[in-house]
Amino acid sequence: MAKSKVFFTKELTSEGLNKIYDALKAQLKGKVAVKISTGEPGGHNFLNPKLIAPLVSRVGGTIVECNTAYRGRRFDSKDHWKAIKQHGFLDIAPCDILDEEGEFNLPVKGGFHLPYDTVGEHLKNYDSMLVLSHFKGHMMGGFGGALKNISIGLASRNGKAFIHSVGATSDPDVMMQNLFDRDQDAFIESMADACKAVIDYLKPKNMAYINVANRLSVNCDCDAHPPEPEMADIGIFASLNPVALDQACYDAVINSKDKGKKSLVERMNSRHGIHIVEAAEQLGLGTHEYELVDLDN
Repeated sequence: MAKSKVFFTKELTSEGLNKIYDALKAQLKGKVAVKISTGEPGGHNFLNPKLIAPLVSRVGGTIVECNTAYRGRRFDSKDHWKAIKQHGFLDIAPCDILDEEGEFNLPVKGGFHLPYDTVGEHLKNYDSMLVLSHFKGHMMGGFGGALKNISIGLASRNGKAFIHSVGATSDPDVMMQNLFDRDQDAFIESMADACKAVIDYLKPKNMAYINVANRLSVNCDCDAHPPEPEMADIGIFASLNPVALDQACYDAVINSKDKGKKSLVERMNSRHGIHIVEAAEQLGLGTHEYELVDLDN
């Protein structure tokens, strides 16, 4: 495969987001979903609504999310709507909890472990998707970027349990009881399986990906009390290839001269986080080889 273009800007502003979206030359048509993490109440590292509002408005997007598999304040739709409002997302765009009224299965063709990926019923209502991710560390996956956002992020509550358990159960409570009793690489490969199901369903031409690498905590936005970031913000990355995009963000952390990177690097590597890039590439979702295009220079 030829190298994919990954665009970059240090400009962590609404103008920077618009600039990097322009560079993508994406053609998102019809009803556009904008997939973000709405963030667990108590946390504060999720994407700032004021930062993303102009771009979400520009694409005519609806912010979409699914309920969580752990029993926090986004486990059921009633509480999740409160979190969405509390975090300011209802002030900037229409929002949609995709699994509020049910779920359906997307087949995984030629995957590692999963026969299907269970996603929210409302996904059927959208024609294209802007995957707008906060790149950061993650307790289970090592890091969370574009690939995690379309795998665990788009899975329904039961679908999240199915991925985390490598296909053993769709019961969130059973999954949580056995959360650490599974092979780590198999879990990450199951996330890649879910990515393939989503991309096959929506089609690559109808998807675009932006990773915002700021507030780089070792824990994700699902943590109600995440540790404060120890390394400085990096910037915004974007690509039409989620595999290259996550590779570029991982490389940016690994190769950073910031002395505060140590904890995040340890978190990513101790969980073999880069394996989601390797597994997604094996499934044909894109190449990890990329050309970084610096829009500031």
